[in-house]
Amino acid sequence: MENVEYKEMNRKTGTHKLENEEKFGEVRIADEVVAIIAGLAASEVEGVASMAGNVTRDIIERLGMKSLSKGVRVALEGNKVNVRLAINIQYGYNVPATCTKIQERVKAAIETMTGLEVEEVNIKIVNVEME
Repeated sequence: MENVEYKEMNRKTGTHKLENEEKFGEVRIADEVVAIIAGLAASEVEGVASMAGNVTRDIIERLGMKSLSKGVRVALEGNKVNVRLAINIQYGYNVPATCTKIQERVKAAIETMTGLEVEEVNIKIVNVEME
């Protein structure tokens, strides 16, 4: 995404406005979109059993309304993103190696899809799941 700048953040709607030299209209990226990208990227890594969520999200998911950003928190400031992930890891996988893969995959996915710069990807292992 060449020549793209993040000009403003609307706290009320949780969106970030992209400014492009070639103006055809306005593009805004919601915080939830960045969280979904991060969650999907992390869950694709071998060894990740699932994303961990809070009690409310777990109840909602059981009722059939799955949240794609479960276990993900993003903080955006300008064009920089900090991501916090809570995951359940599968038993038998090397935690440091798996977390490194998660960090790399999440960073690459967010930067490629949004043009935002990822500063940190912090991971909290919540549970170990047995097969």
